[in-house]
Formats: sequence, structure tokens, C-alpha cells
Amino acid sequence: MGTRLLPATKSQPKEMLPVGRKPVVQYVVEELGQVGVDRLLFITGPGKTSIENHFDLNLELIQMLRNEGKEELLDQLSFERASIEYFYTRQRQLLGLGHAILCAEPFVRNEPFIVALGDSIIGLTEKSRIVEQMTDCFEEKQADVVIAFEEVDPAEVYRYGIASPKEDGEVFEIADLVEKPPVDQAPSNLAIAARYILKPSIFDALKRTRPGAGGEIQLTDAIRILLKEGATVYGVRLKDTNTRYDIGNFGSYFRAFTEFALADEKFGEEYREYLLKRLNLDAQ
Repeated sequence: MGTRLLPATKSQPKEMLPVGRKPVVQYVVEELGQVGVDRLLFITGPGKTSIENHFDLNLELIQMLRNEGKEELLDQLSFERASIEYFYTRQRQLLGLGHAILCAEPFVRNEPFIVALGDSIIGLTEKSRIVEQMTDCFEEKQADVVIAFEEVDPAEVYRYGIASPKEDGEVFEIADLVEKPPVDQAPSNLAIAARYILKPSIFDALKRTRPGAGGEIQLTDAIRILLKEGATVYGVRLKDTNTRYDIGNFGSYFRAFTEFALADEKFGEEYREYLLKRLNLDAQ
């Protein structure tokens, strides 16, 4: 429900907060679209209808822009014409990420599928290819699960799901996953980074997963069930050009907005000069 971003999220979902020129979730959809995803299911909840409205084709707005001679603004709505079919369903009880994924079972059926968290942008100036890399790994390794990972400060591992890798490398097999370990017990500093590829076998594992804190069903716990039953699980590291921007609190949100604003082709330099002046710094 975005409680760490109140009051900004009182009447709008955090996925719709603007970062630079676009809402967070639009970056996620564009990331998936550029690697060939053509059917996308949103798992939503109360108060998130603005997401559906955003991806609808708004013919009235298009006609108004044409009538007022503002055709140049139509380029800003090009995402409406993406060759993606959008579907929506609600998570009627807020019981965690694992439970949200269970809501997708009638849609997914017996096909492998991608999970992308709608409050995390991956990549800034370069288009992210992490899902493409994960897909290649999924197919080449005949994996059951592939997860994106980012390196985090070792002092911050207690905030994340952490990998216990079998070997080093950009692509690595996973021996185990540990949810929010104490700093001195973490097997690595590789944190789950909001992107997964899963076989439909995950649904059975989720149904057998016991609720954790707050009664939530954790995806990490279900993946651990698969690991114990012999499933192959791989991780793919985010490269330096694929920084993850997690819009989870005001600190991370402010940093993300600033980075995207500075990278803006039209206003970025002007904004940079303003910040330097505001901070009493000389331009370098």
C-alpha cells in the first residue's frame, strides 16, 4: 500500500509516482516490451485503477491535442500504441508477493513466465537487457527459476533476500536463498533485484508455502522448496549499466528522480546547473 511514501501514496499507487517524465510502472512496461513481451498481466489491488487508466488508449486526449495544434505532444503517448495486450486482476487479500503471483495462475497456466515488480526501475540511460539475459540463461541451463541479483553494501543485506551461490560469475547457480539474514550470517551480498523467470511449478510450491511474518506468503520460501526438491535455480548479476532504482521510500525515490531528471535530454543540463547553484558548487 506504499505506506513508506505517505502522504504521496494516499490516493495513488507508488507505481504511478513520476520519475523524471514517466510514472515508475511505465519504465517497467517499456523494459518488458523491448525484449518481446506481448502479453502482460498486472496484479493490482485497491486504489490502483490509475494504472489501468494510464495504459488505456485515450482517444479524447489525442483528438484534443490535434485540435489544439499540439501534435508534437503525441510522441509522449507513443507507449499507448505498443503491441502489448494488457490484462488485469486483483489480489483481493494483501498476503505478500507469493500470494500475488498465485493470482496469475489462471492466466499463466502451463507456460514459463516473467515476474517484474512494478516499483523497481532497472537501467537509466541505457535500455535494460537484464530480462533478455535471464531468458537466455533460462533456456540454455534448462532452469526452473532464474533471478536477477544486484550487489549491495554488506551492511545492508538484512533488508533483502540474499543468494548463496555455488560459484562466482555473471551467471551462477544458486545453492540456497536466505531472506533478510543478519549481517554476520549472510552468505553473500547478492540481493534479489525485482525480476524473476519462473516455471509454472512455482504455483504448487507457493500453495505449500507456510505464511511468514504478517501472514504473508513469500516467493523466496517457495523457491527454497523447489531447491530442496532438486530444482535448478540460477542468478544473473545486474551490470553497472543496469542500476536498480527501488521506489520503496522517500530517500530512494528522491535519488531516482534526481538521476532521471539529470539524464533528461531537454532539461537535464539546466537542472544540473540549478542543483550546483543551489548547493553553492561550481560546475566541473
